[in-house]
Amino acid sequence: MKEIKKLNLARSFELFEEAKRLVPGGVLGARKPSDFIEGEYPIFFDQGKGCRLKDVDGNEYIDFLCGYGPIILGYREEEVDDAVIRQIKEKGFCFTLTQKYQNDLAKRIKQFVPCSEMSIFLKTGSDATTASIRIARAYTNRIKVMRCGYHGWHDWCVEMKGGIPEKLYEDVYEFHYNDLDHLADLMKRHGDQTAAIIMTPFGHPLHQKMEEPKPGFLQGVRELANQYGAVLIFDEIRTCFRLRMGGAQELYGVTPDLTILGKGMANGYAISVVTGKTDIMMAATQKVFISSTFFPNSDGFVAALKTIEILERDRVLEKIWEKGSRFLKKVQEIINKYPVGAELSGLPPMFFITFKRDEAGSHRARRDEFYTQMIRRGIFFAPHHHGYICYRHTDEDLEITAKAIDESLAYLSEKYRMTS
Repeated sequence: MKEIKKLNLARSFELFEEAKRLVPGGVLGARKPSDFIEGEYPIFFDQGKGCRLKDVDGNEYIDFLCGYGPIILGYREEEVDDAVIRQIKEKGFCFTLTQKYQNDLAKRIKQFVPCSEMSIFLKTGSDATTASIRIARAYTNRIKVMRCGYHGWHDWCVEMKGGIPEKLYEDVYEFHYNDLDHLADLMKRHGDQTAAIIMTPFGHPLHQKMEEPKPGFLQGVRELANQYGAVLIFDEIRTCFRLRMGGAQELYGVTPDLTILGKGMANGYAISVVTGKTDIMMAATQKVFISSTFFPNSDGFVAALKTIEILERDRVLEKIWEKGSRFLKKVQEIINKYPVGAELSGLPPMFFITFKRDEAGSHRARRDEFYTQMIRRGIFFAPHHHGYICYRHTDEDLEITAKAIDESLAYLSEKYRMTS
């Protein structure tokens, strides 16, 4: 069993110690060291190009986190960046009034997203999910919300409740993905008071295997929303412009009332969208105030328009599905060779390697060892979050990654002396 050398991360650690004196915790949210494997992963990146990243110590990685999803094409994608730079230098991007790119992007979204009739543009996913709930409550004159999935850091949905009065989330009820009976029971008790059912139509729960909808699940959710007069919202922050141009609702053939978009639609530039049926969306102008200094900034609009143009012109999603399918088939064959409890889930554009849970908790040690071996081999996966394939991942990149997975699982198999 050959031990692979630990990465030199001295500069990352030095910057982190400095950061802790300047920023609470040094780094906040999902980028903090404890969300990876402390001591093994870099904390600060320096640069990226295509599908590769370099940290501040000069280590290079083939990246599969893609900025937690926004990078659908690649880092420093020249066509997108050049379009934004031209906008900034020739016209400007932050004004008192709106630029025409709002209309241009709304029309493009209507072309692809089945439920889209009108759109509101914001900056982050949390902005958009929260705006959708406010719109649904205003439209229905109801308060309660049924939720399934991750919907951001705002008061009504964040998992960590520190600093949030209970009254701000006491009317929000969580249901389990692919458990229609659970939702039906909640709606039986609260349906006549429910403003919205918000969910990720493709299951990507935190720290767990990814799930496709069981036959009839999404259709059943749609029927329950109709039965009780609730607004059905699909959180497609991760899935739209990635699984399909029109998202999981296009892939699975179930149309919600509202949809939340973001991440991959602008290849890293900050923009999010609430889009949906006209009668519901009009509540945003009649009953709801949604405004921000930066929501109309046109850099994100221009980036999204150029990204969507490239996605369509170059058949990007089709190519991601093709190479992702080949890659996941190879990864599954590798996993089958080693009885270490590894499991592959997801779809070609979005996938996750997890480890079967056991009562003793030994799966955690195997998981951490696997991801330690991968990062030391220059492959940037995350132990608690699924990966993505972007356009600039080449077949060679995926071959290198498959080899690293093979070596890492072989290492685990030998270390833990596991046999079939």
